[in-house]
Amino acid sequence: MRALEVTEPWGVDQIRVVERDAPKPGPGQVLVRMKAVSLNYRDLLMISGIYARGPAQAGAITPFSDGCGVVEAVGEGVTRVAVGDRVSTLFFQNWNAGRPTLEKLASALGFPIPGAGAELQVFSQEGVSKVPAFLTDEEVSTLACAALTAWRGLFEDARLEPGDTVVLQGTGGVSIFGLQFAKAAGYRTVITSSSNEKLERAKALGADHLVNYRETPEWSTPVRAATNGVGADFIMEVGGAGTIQQSLRAIRIGGHIAIIGVVAGAAEGLNPAVLIGNSAKMQGLSVGSREMFEAMCRAIELHGIRPVVDKVYPFTEAKAAFEAMRGGEHFGKIVLKF
Repeated sequence: MRALEVTEPWGVDQIRVVERDAPKPGPGQVLVRMKAVSLNYRDLLMISGIYARGPAQAGAITPFSDGCGVVEAVGEGVTRVAVGDRVSTLFFQNWNAGRPTLEKLASALGFPIPGAGAELQVFSQEGVSKVPAFLTDEEVSTLACAALTAWRGLFEDARLEPGDTVVLQGTGGVSIFGLQFAKAAGYRTVITSSSNEKLERAKALGADHLVNYRETPEWSTPVRAATNGVGADFIMEVGGAGTIQQSLRAIRIGGHIAIIGVVAGAAEGLNPAVLIGNSAKMQGLSVGSREMFEAMCRAIELHGIRPVVDKVYPFTEAKAAFEAMRGGEHFGKIVLKF
């Protein structure tokens, strides 16, 4: 069977398709024939050799945490799924429920555990979950990281009410899921982008207020204008150093900033007095548990929410897919199809 592999010296150009023996499931494991995987910014960092959790074992990475597939075989003692079930991989293979711990967070797919980027892959039965039947394979493949990150930020960590204002930075996977979930929950939405075309697409999905941050670098000003000077109740912070100061100016007193990414650069110096002055809360967020994932899937099914898949490539064209991500060409998610 074929798999994607990245080795030193790392980088998009180092991705290649390799032949491997088909794996076999052991006790408590399932063998999944993968149908699709989706790209996350973490994957780009990982294959570039700059992922924060350290170097890969044996100098090679099988990338991708997010995938959809069909169970082809099960090992002894497997009860959660059966042969023929369509499943999503889970980002953390060992975070079933409860609070995050170091042990749970050390079970992420892609690294340190070989990821979903193979035609056949073995996972723990605890690390897969059944999915809504109405979604396509490509749509399911977007759920494990981007969708769950948005879900946790809005509904697990923050305490929001219908009518509250949420700011979603950019039009990548997490922010677009955040827009869809926020609209279903009755929140008022503000979305930012450097592209007016992408903003119009966000408007078609129900965004209430649009801000082009290239045209309006001080985007906290229109956010405050949209909230009659009060500020946003919640901000999905994906930019890091390039956006955090504006987020602090845009958040209301007692508001919640979910720190989920650093696509605009690593963090810069932060004046604690700003947080003290507005009693705001900043919380780091790293995906979520299986329990959260299954709650999210119930909501997706109830509201008929369809993930936005913008570009689909054959898995043998992973390099082109990563180049599209690096160039910021996408709106929503980029998917590789097996």
